Amino acid sequence: MKLAVVANDELKEELLSGGINDEYEIVWIRSSSELSSYRDANAVIDLLFEQNGYDVTHLRSFLPRIVLINSINRTIAEIGLPFIRINGWPGFLKRNNAEVACGDDSVKKEVEKILIVLNKKAEWIPDIKGFVSTRIVSMIINEAYFALEENVSSKEDIDTAMKLGTNYPYGPFEWGKKIGLKNIAGLLTELSLTQKRYQPANLLLKESGEE
Repeated sequence: MKLAVVANDELKEELLSGGINDEYEIVWIRSSSELSSYRDANAVIDLLFEQNGYDVTHLRSFLPRIVLINSINRTIAEIGLPFIRINGWPGFLKRNNAEVACGDDSVKKEVEKILIVLNKKAEWIPDIKGFVSTRIVSMIINEAYFALEENVSSKEDIDTAMKLGTNYPYGPFEWGKKIGLKNIAGLLTELSLTQKRYQPANLLLKESGEE
């Protein structure tokens, strides 16, 4: 069995952080355009899907085989193809559980088998923008920016307080740097179109270049 994974070095390292078993041969690819050389792959994981502008060109031909895509801001319904979404933002692939969403319950067992190869357990989430943990972390980062705007404290002190007080692995500004402020601002802006509580802080928009 062959699994083709499109990833950069950072996401590859995170995906492998829990180790793997040898049920699948894993082929690591830098760009989805290289997938044409691996038509014999039994499944595909594209962790750069959102980063590359939601390009389905090189993925469509693998259907109806399993295709997992890192898509936080766009749902399966919006993409219009029966892919499986996975939360692949930096920092989230290190967890033992992987947030995934699909529109067809009949493929869940097959997806779970693929994730087990990577020593990860599927945590099935409805097909909503932002999944769950990315929404929560994005809001924590947003609140930290609101606090910074109000001169409550410095970035460094807010990060330290959050890590010591909540035992988070990163402070909110450290999370923002790791995930990418454009990702955070993009998700919050998208969510705020229908739910005003997600309105991004002006300083977050400014630092992300989205203002």
